[in-house]
Amino acid sequence: MSDRFDVAIVGGGIVGLATAYQLTRTYPDCRLVLLEKENQVGAHQTGHNSGVIHSGLYYKPGSAKARLCTTGSELMKRFCRDTDIPFNLCGKVVVAVQEGELPALEELHRRGVANGVPSLSVIGGERLREVEPHAAGIRALHLPEVGIIDYAQVARKLADLVTAAGADVRPGTRLTKVRADADGLVLGTSKGPIEARYMISCAGLHSDRVARREGSHPEAKIIPFRGEYYELVPDRCDLVRGLIYPVPDARFPFLGVHFTRMIHGGVEAGPNAVLALKREGYRKMQVNVRDAFEVLTYPGFWKMAAKYWRTGLHEVVRSYSKKAFVSALSKLVPDIRAADVKPAGAGVRAQALTRSGALVDDFLIDERPRALHVLNAPSPAATASLAIGAEIVQLASARFALGSRAF
Repeated sequence: MSDRFDVAIVGGGIVGLATAYQLTRTYPDCRLVLLEKENQVGAHQTGHNSGVIHSGLYYKPGSAKARLCTTGSELMKRFCRDTDIPFNLCGKVVVAVQEGELPALEELHRRGVANGVPSLSVIGGERLREVEPHAAGIRALHLPEVGIIDYAQVARKLADLVTAAGADVRPGTRLTKVRADADGLVLGTSKGPIEARYMISCAGLHSDRVARREGSHPEAKIIPFRGEYYELVPDRCDLVRGLIYPVPDARFPFLGVHFTRMIHGGVEAGPNAVLALKREGYRKMQVNVRDAFEVLTYPGFWKMAAKYWRTGLHEVVRSYSKKAFVSALSKLVPDIRAADVKPAGAGVRAQALTRSGALVDDFLIDERPRALHVLNAPSPAATASLAIGAEIVQLASARFALGSRAF
């Protein structure tokens, strides 16, 4: 006899946990199980996050990213105040270091105003050096309400609250297959079958695979990109007060190397963005044959590579050359030297890519008769997680009979 639930959530990252949290608040009688293949929640993208509470500056007005980030930022801050999770509104500057970057900076300001980013202002070089004395730039955007946090701690708190609400959180439980029956879905797991009327997958780096197991045919494939960091040595952390970012290249979905003060102390510098040949490949030489084969035989990857090969080459050079990495950092903080930084950790971003080679830029959710699949949840997903969770619950309320009992 298998376990029976109303909803099974697959994935114990911050988006899956936030969805479970919002579901237990909206439907307190819902029989809910959350499956996480690792032995702890938040083990991958959540636990390797840079820890920034984003503002909604970068995103196209009207997009799901813009809407959910601005709402989610406030929800996250409120949640942390209510649960005594520390965060710090250390502020952020986005710096133009040359004249050619000013049009892109102006476009960012336009987007920020349209998205309702709080306390956003344009500042000149003199004011920039008051905010960040060691930063270089002729003009900048100042965002004083951008903050830093430990999202792994948020994930653990969400798991505790979900469990306290009566849900069953099961780490160390891997989904192996899904089949439909007359009453719903039967989920095969590494610890035995589970019956659920409905399924919500928030599987991050494996979101496309989980969706296919349920019967969906996602148009995009997850391509993993590793972001590698350095960190400032302790006696040089005074070079950075908050967060210092470059003006991003609008043609590429990554923000460029930047400086991020961390909630537990220290300053990270990075990341770059290089192709990972393993979906959970946090080190350069890690290769998974299946993961690598899927990437290298996917037409969309080669179409993307043909478009972005120059940018990608620069990222690879920074991966193997500390000198090149530090050179990129010194454009923002000229006082930085190679001796001021040491290698730190890395994260892997799950980037959805279509067969045409288009990088999926926004959040993407696939709606099925008995399932919802979060197929793309890149940054700012951690910031927006509580808002994403609330939106998923709204979708589930519209599609699923959550107020009735079938078992």
